[in-house]
Amino acid sequence: MRPYQAATRRQLPTSPFKVPDVPPPPIEQFVTGDQVSHDKYGLGRVIAVHQDVAVIVDFGSETYRLTAPYAKLEKL
Repeated sequence: MRPYQAATRRQLPTSPFKVPDVPPPPIEQFVTGDQVSHDKYGLGRVIAVHQDVAVIVDFGSETYRLTAPYAKLEKL
């Protein structure tokens, strides 16, 4: 016998309590040479950009390819 799992509730289109649609935040744009900070890898510099899909960042001792959306990466 399996334990009971509640189904996820969905909002009806006619509900007066409909949750407003919030657009996702825009993807940050990077260009070659930008200084960036990453939560895990630290400070680095963007060395290549691949059509807003990924960036290649040199963190000094390591080089990483980070894909969009860049959750832990911020421009300095």
